[in-house]
Amino acid sequence: MPKTILLPIDMSDEASWRKSLAEALTLLHDGGVLHVATVLPDFGLVQVSGFFSKDFEREALHQMGVELTEWVNAHVPREVEVHPHVLHGKIYDEILRAADKLGADVIVMGSHRPEFKDYLLGPNAARVMRHARQSVYIVRN
Repeated sequence: MPKTILLPIDMSDEASWRKSLAEALTLLHDGGVLHVATVLPDFGLVQVSGFFSKDFEREALHQMGVELTEWVNAHVPREVEVHPHVLHGKIYDEILRAADKLGADVIVMGSHRPEFKDYLLGPNAARVMRHARQSVYIVRN
């Protein structure tokens, strides 16, 4: 059984984490550490950042940290050792980087049913699955 699990979530979309959280907690039935991560996407183009205040990213990261802590307190049982992480950048890159840095044994993440656009671009779950060094457990939502 895995001892370290990374659970990437989108706090604004309950369907993206409800089943994957349950599966991650089941995998930790013998103990271990759950790392819950959410990602604040970067601006992408430098030109876009000019439309936001100088402190926008710092304030947004802080606010996400507060919200993630509240989410953890509301949804993860108290007996589970859990560590929240707010990441910043491209979603799939940040998930892969965090999994390596945290020494995750497995990444548990939700995935929606693919739409046509996902076949062309590839959803984050598919990119994580293709490039992760760890096992990836995809939970269909």
